[in-house]
Amino acid sequence: MKILDSQGRIFGKFSILDIGAALVILLVIVGIFFFPGTSGSLAQIGVPTKPVEIDVVVRGLSIRQPQDLIKDFQSKKKTNIIIRNQPYGQVDVKSVKELPRNVVVPQPDGTVKALPDPRKDTFSSDMIITLAGKAQITNNGPVLGNSKLKVGIPLELEGFDYNFNSTVIDVRIKN
Repeated sequence: MKILDSQGRIFGKFSILDIGAALVILLVIVGIFFFPGTSGSLAQIGVPTKPVEIDVVVRGLSIRQPQDLIKDFQSKKKTNIIIRNQPYGQVDVKSVKELPRNVVVPQPDGTVKALPDPRKDTFSSDMIITLAGKAQITNNGPVLGNSKLKVGIPLELEGFDYNFNSTVIDVRIKN
């Protein structure tokens, strides 16, 4: 009996193409489960990690009781952040400061003044929140997760009963 017949079958039963396809599938499975590779990007290997503080501003947050949200931040002292639609995880909340609501009022002499908003039912609040975490310090600046952290970057804050957007206004690297 011949090992390979005229139709390309081994011992008249198995096609060489079928055996080749089965070997490729077997090698892919072995490669996935036994050699998964390294986690993280190569750019993050050997990069120093330092504590950073991030100030974010929240403008026009529609909320009925802003004091309840501020108390929630002060009691839990943690929040989840999402940078450019990439979840990072939890960071510490160092401080929360509610900003006064002002309106621009023209004066009779043509100048304008910013005066406190007399309306109490606007359901809109502004605040500055200081967050703290550990970031990798690269040549291009601090990196949280895989996202660069710079002034102007939109940052999403998420908790049990809130999810809103803010903007980074200051990044401080601590030593």
